[in-house]
Amino acid sequence: MSGTFVGMPAFPVAAHDAVRNETLRGNLRHATHTIRAKRAKAVAEVSDWAELREAGKRIKDHTLFHLDRYLVQLEEAVTAAGGTVHWAADADEANRIVVQLVKETGESEVVKVKSMATQEIGLNEALEEEGIRAYETDLAELIVQLGKDRPSHILVPAIHRNRGEIREIFTREMSEWGRPAPEGLTDTPAELAEAARLHLREKFLRAKVGVSGANFMIAETGTLVVVESEGNGRMCLTLPETLISVVGIEKILPTWRDLEVFLQTLPRSSTAERMNPYTSMWTGTTDEDGPQNFHLVLLDNGRTDTLADEVGRQALRCIRCSACLNVCPVYERAGGHAYGSVYPGPIGAILSPQLRGTASEIDASLPYASSLCGACYEVCPVAIDIPEVLVHLRERIVEGGQVTREGNKVILKPAKGHAAERAAMRAARWAFGRPGALRTGQRLASRTRRFHPRTLPGPGRAWSESRDLPTLPAEPFRDWWQRTQGGNTDKGAAK
Repeated sequence: MSGTFVGMPAFPVAAHDAVRNETLRGNLRHATHTIRAKRAKAVAEVSDWAELREAGKRIKDHTLFHLDRYLVQLEEAVTAAGGTVHWAADADEANRIVVQLVKETGESEVVKVKSMATQEIGLNEALEEEGIRAYETDLAELIVQLGKDRPSHILVPAIHRNRGEIREIFTREMSEWGRPAPEGLTDTPAELAEAARLHLREKFLRAKVGVSGANFMIAETGTLVVVESEGNGRMCLTLPETLISVVGIEKILPTWRDLEVFLQTLPRSSTAERMNPYTSMWTGTTDEDGPQNFHLVLLDNGRTDTLADEVGRQALRCIRCSACLNVCPVYERAGGHAYGSVYPGPIGAILSPQLRGTASEIDASLPYASSLCGACYEVCPVAIDIPEVLVHLRERIVEGGQVTREGNKVILKPAKGHAAERAAMRAARWAFGRPGALRTGQRLASRTRRFHPRTLPGPGRAWSESRDLPTLPAEPFRDWWQRTQGGNTDKGAAK
């Protein structure tokens, strides 16, 4: 996985600044509450939602367990249908492959379907370095690109922007990228959408190369599936002469029958729709219909390392619905940028540290970006137990399991932080193993309790600023028991 967002600090620092932005918090609160209320209504319509959720989980787990077999089957099916399959071990290799494929067409621009995988590897930046301009065609991605911004939500990348901000971006930036915004543009949704439609239409009609990801890949036929709501994906997938799709290896499904489950759960969990307005499927190439050259780049980039973790691998079930973001109290207040990754929110807190390793400060901090309330697990349509993985990753970090990659090797490095916590645990172990020392310490603590500070000093100050330290009793339990019961354990507790 490519590096963190440029200049991003660790999550606690970024979140501390984000929560002070009242406009950001207002935008996030309004959007997430609206989306999750609509989702709840859409899910309630399905009487067998729990069964669909369990089916999705089992299909994904089965596929991941047999991933090697299904990937080979997919490659054979895509090749037989006229496509070409490329294998990319990491972001750099994937970017080199795509850049070379675009250069071979002689073109200097591409149109893009919304794709998390291409954002993950930094494809737009890699293309720009080679003189190739990539145009985002999803409305929210267009807003982010024109605003020289970063996406902050999986489903709605511009969720942190309000209508007034979008109008300002369109008015200021559209002319630098193509057709300018109409004169007198207002901030009404219809006018903003029309401005984007006019701006993008000329790009669709002249583009010779399209770049996409995929929501699903069907191993038995080599079919790729993209679901979307605007129609821009359909344009990018059908009009260009060459189509290049960059897809994570975990997006595979064995059969068409398996796809049926996810075409019911994904729309309801993401856009709160019974079905997506546009569901595009393509299998290789067809004479005189759609792109005549199709390339599939299968991306690993840390996924096989994640697959090796028996607890953490469940993150690879994710179908990118973003339901976990919309119910997360931490995301609602901090926003997506604080996560320093294209994958924000609860799923990003467990996926990014596994794909990138936990050597950087931000990746080591992400597993702590949660209250462990469990709301994310309750809404996940493939039953990813995000709190379980968060605790698992925290344990790995505390115990020295900071994982990083050097070339093709996975390296486990000693933890840099948590020295105070480890020292406290060692002291507690020593005291609990020596009853006399423990009794003396308890008596001393009780007799000096009026001198105890209300907040912890040093590194512990941040923890105690939002928590009340427990008040010590005037007398240790052992002394109270000796005084009231005379040390006789047969008397039972005092009445």
